[in-house]
Amino acid sequence: MYDVFLIAEAEDDIFGIYRFVATHDSPEKAENLFNHLRQTIDSLNELPTRGHIPPELDRIDVREFLEIHFKPYRVIYQIVKANVFVHAVLDGRRELQDILQRRLLEKPGGS
Repeated sequence: MYDVFLIAEAEDDIFGIYRFVATHDSPEKAENLFNHLRQTIDSLNELPTRGHIPPELDRIDVREFLEIHFKPYRVIYQIVKANVFVHAVLDGRRELQDILQRRLLEKPGGS
């Protein structure tokens, strides 16, 4: 069993998604999406290695991050010992190369 932690930026992502859906669709759909995203993230406490390397990072030989999906959203995370750190929850319909590089690689502790 792994402990799952949300990095502050990932929390911001989730609440940004919630606000967008609540504003542009409905609060009920935003709540439903929020609950499904949380379930997806919480499921990382068992078998987090089931994820795959994000292709944008694989292309630049960065393989320490994995992702799982709750389509169209991508949950980007890192396994460190018995911990899973969720770094980002992003809309997969967006161009993510720059976002992932800036967020994951340019911060202290990144590769």
